[in-house]
Amino acid sequence: MGRSQSLPRGDDPRFGPDADDSDSPILHVDMDAFFAAVEVRRRPELRGRPVIVGGVGPRGVVSSASYEARRYGVRSAMPTSQARARCPHAVFLPPEFTAYTAASRAVMQIFRDVTPLVEPLSLDEAFLDVAGARRLFGSPATIARLIRRRVADEQELTCSVGVAPSKFVAKLGSTRAKPDGLLVVPPGQVLDFLHPLPVDALWGVGERAAEALRRLGLATVGDLAEAPVSMLRRAVGAASATHLHELAWGRDPRRVSSEHVDKSIGAEVTFDVDVADPLEIRRALLALSAKVGVRLRGSGQVGRTVALKVRLADFRTVSRSRTLDVPTDTAREMFDTAWALYTALDPSERIRLVGVRVEGLAPAAGAPRQLTLGAPERGWREAEAAADAAAARFGRSVIGPASLMGDRDTRRKENPPRP
Repeated sequence: MGRSQSLPRGDDPRFGPDADDSDSPILHVDMDAFFAAVEVRRRPELRGRPVIVGGVGPRGVVSSASYEARRYGVRSAMPTSQARARCPHAVFLPPEFTAYTAASRAVMQIFRDVTPLVEPLSLDEAFLDVAGARRLFGSPATIARLIRRRVADEQELTCSVGVAPSKFVAKLGSTRAKPDGLLVVPPGQVLDFLHPLPVDALWGVGERAAEALRRLGLATVGDLAEAPVSMLRRAVGAASATHLHELAWGRDPRRVSSEHVDKSIGAEVTFDVDVADPLEIRRALLALSAKVGVRLRGSGQVGRTVALKVRLADFRTVSRSRTLDVPTDTAREMFDTAWALYTALDPSERIRLVGVRVEGLAPAAGAPRQLTLGAPERGWREAEAAADAAAARFGRSVIGPASLMGDRDTRRKENPPRP
């Protein structure tokens, strides 16, 4: 075992854009360095420079890196400190999720103009089933070209597309096509495409599983496909063994589902230095609640349960949650609930991380609203929606979370009245 076949690339004629796509109706579209690309679109002077988006503090993590930054070995999920060491001349920017959500909505609408069968996986990637769109738009590869052209022309962004008979192979195809490429995997070439790949290309094979498989001499997907399932069970367990064996032979029966709904939406922050000051934690919860509110409203959803996550200095993690009488998408209500959970927790140790999450999501359309006696007809939600629109145009940085939610208590603590 341990073959030395060359890995398939986007320029391999067996899988090029002109390969036979007649029985490959599944597309996986993946935006290229999405957050970084949106930032460059907002700031054209950054074009051609290494751009890194993520936490900018010493404990921050890279969310997205432009391809200019990737040439220096910078990757997503890398500590920001390590990224700075590798590429000190890069432009480091904090995430601006309002802009990314708006760009994502525009891109997803392009997909839905082609087919209603769109399954978003995140802000920057989705599966499409284009079998029913052939008569109107042409073959799957032709549709992929149309999507890439529209994304480039209308959004000034690039994407990579994998075209294949199944979701699993299409996703691998888009990865091999990056950046800004198109790769088609015909059904008859699936095994030629899959089997030279490293074993950790399979969904469900993480670092530990890959090491366990390599210890058995299984270095490639082809090695795993030819191994007895009983051997795989010893390395990864019974359930995973069957799953990986099926994928290794290109068998993935899952359909594209346009009914996918996120189970929760949240945000968290790791402090640069462990903190104990309640005011600093309060500010963090304000900012996190504002961020979650933007994402909820951007996705057209509301949530019924607000959850608080607190990680102490010794890395112990404590979680608390509260279910509301009426679902919400307002940052003010999320913050009030998260702060109440925090004060009830009353931790005596310094805090490393806090997070706010909203669960029990449902479509906002038709959801009941909290009615309060004497409340104005237009309230917090309208104010926050107006702030969303302003932030999409001018940037979230011009609207601080305290001003967004009118947090008078915080302002009083920061600027106490003179005696």
